[in-house]
Amino acid sequence: MTRATNRELPRRSTRLILTGSTATLLIALIGGAVSAHGPDPTTSGGSFGQNQELGFRWRSGSEPSRPIKSAIKSAAADVATTRASRAATFTYDAGGDNLIGYGAGATCGVNGLACYTRSAPNGFSMWLREQGHVFDWGTLKWCQTYASPPRGCYDAETIALDEFGHVEGLDHHRNFADGSDYDEAVVQTFSRTKPSAGWNMHTFGVCDVATLQRQYDMATWTARYSTCLDLSTVFTLSASPATVLIGGSTTLSATLRVTDLDSYVRLGGNPISGRTVTLKRRTPGTSTWTTVGPMLTGSSAGTYVMTQELSSDQEYRATFNSTSKEGLRSSDSPVVRVSVIACHAIGPVNGTDAVCI
Repeated sequence: MTRATNRELPRRSTRLILTGSTATLLIALIGGAVSAHGPDPTTSGGSFGQNQELGFRWRSGSEPSRPIKSAIKSAAADVATTRASRAATFTYDAGGDNLIGYGAGATCGVNGLACYTRSAPNGFSMWLREQGHVFDWGTLKWCQTYASPPRGCYDAETIALDEFGHVEGLDHHRNFADGSDYDEAVVQTFSRTKPSAGWNMHTFGVCDVATLQRQYDMATWTARYSTCLDLSTVFTLSASPATVLIGGSTTLSATLRVTDLDSYVRLGGNPISGRTVTLKRRTPGTSTWTTVGPMLTGSSAGTYVMTQELSSDQEYRATFNSTSKEGLRSSDSPVVRVSVIACHAIGPVNGTDAVCI
């Protein structure tokens, strides 16, 4: 669903064609777009399988030129390295079921640079217009076909990456009205030409990734959530045992998860591993918390543990502080109290350790 812009107006087109899986739409853009920042919307038709491999080959009689072939293969590699999720991957395979074509046979409407069809989870197709195609706004120039790409050319790798994003199920990113977040998504309503900012993006943007993560889930439980997300987190904390003898030990166990909300799609309830979780304590009846230190990684995903030796009653809580590097909110666990009882020895008894009364 790739779109052409007037090269004299590289940031905003006065006329735009969107080419979808079943229809061509003409949109008149007058003034600034009314839009909101956030994860990319999704297209209809569902998703492919997690980590599904989609092999593609060139359409017979409509093979891309060598530079465009290379750009498409590079875009497929960009998907694999920047999806940050379990989204589908794309690989060139001479026997692949999915066709990518190039040239005059493109079914992309009158002004479409590129277009796609998708039928998840079965397959897809893609077309790119040929170098030199004449639109009413001018002549198409693919940057890859020049030794020194001229101003006003379109980067074929960026355009192909946009199309692969659509195949995954991403719809056009909804930018702020001033376009200040354009670089946060490669799947855009319009594409910029050289040398405008974002003209040669070869990675999914954070808001593309946000939707891929929601639709396909995280690659691992230690992977970072896109900064285009804003997910609440929830803790549990327990102590075992909850009552100890003076000088005895208890193990505090915390579990950190994404809050289980339907709006988070696949991410709701996910365990969150590999983060810094801090254990704090206070004397019951006081309000001041003292930092004990970072908890250690537990035996299962999203768990953190620390053992404490006690001489008096204590209250504990675990704290997770979010950072600017991912889209998770900070949270604190409920407070857990551990009681301490005194021991008066009356043994040993029958060769055992002292017993208490």
